Amino acid sequence: MNNLGNDHLNVSLEGPVMSCVLNRPESLNAFSNEMILGLQHAVREAEKNDQIKVVVLSGAGRAFSAGGDVKSMGEATSSHLYDHVGELNKLILMMKDLGKPIVAAVHGYAAGAGFNLALSCDQILAGEDTKFVLSFAQVGLVSDGGGHYYLSRILGPYRAKEVLFKGEPIPVETASEWGLVNRVFPLSELEEGAMSYALELANGPGRALGMMKKLVDRAEKSDLSDILEQERITQTMMIDTDDHKEGVQAFKEKRKPEFVGK
Repeated sequence: MNNLGNDHLNVSLEGPVMSCVLNRPESLNAFSNEMILGLQHAVREAEKNDQIKVVVLSGAGRAFSAGGDVKSMGEATSSHLYDHVGELNKLILMMKDLGKPIVAAVHGYAAGAGFNLALSCDQILAGEDTKFVLSFAQVGLVSDGGGHYYLSRILGPYRAKEVLFKGEPIPVETASEWGLVNRVFPLSELEEGAMSYALELANGPGRALGMMKKLVDRAEKSDLSDILEQERITQTMMIDTDDHKEGVQAFKEKRKPEFVGK
C-alpha cells in the first residue's frame, strides 16, 4: 500500500481506512503536481479495492494545506497553470465520483485550493485551531478547485460571494455555525477522533453509504421527481444486499448489525 504514495503524499491502509497525508510540511502542504497525481492514484485504488471502505485526508505539520504554492506564483506560464488546474479538476471530480465516503481531518490553515480540497470531501472534521480562507482575490485571481460550486451550495450565493470577495479567515467556530464543518475536536484529539469517525463509517453498510453519497450529490442538480424515482430504483436494488438482510436480522435479534459492505 505504501507504493501508492510519493515524496509529497503519505498513503497507508489502517484496516478498512485508507489514510492520505499531504506531506509538504515545509510549505504548509502547498499543492504540487506530484501531490495531486498521488491523490488521483490513491482515489483510483480506493475505488477498485473492496477492502477500503473510507478515505481520510489530512495534512502533515502545522496545517492541512495552504493550497497553491505562492512562491511559484508569477513564474508559471499560462499553459502550465492551465495543465496544473486541469489535474486538480480531475482529482476533484474523481473524489465526487468515488462511491465511498471521504473524510477530511483539517487543522491549522485550510487556504485557497486547500480549503476547496476539504470541501470536496464528504465530511469535514476540524481541529479547534483551524481557519479557512480563500484569498484568491488578494492576488488578483479567482478560486479554483470547485470553490464557487461548493460554497454557493453550502452558504448560499450572498455569503459565498462575501467569502470570495473579502478573503478573510473564517475561524472554526464560524465555519461550524455555517455548516462547513461536521465536528470540531481539540487539536490533540483530532487524529484519533478522525480515525474513530472513519472506522464507524467503514463498519456501516458500505454500498448504502455510497449510494447515499451519489443521491445527495445528484440532488444538487435534480428536481424532486427525479430524486424520488432514483430513490425508488436504488431502494429496489438495496433490498437484495447482504447488508440489508443482516440489518433486518440484527434488528429482530436486538443486536448490533455486522455489515460487510455487500
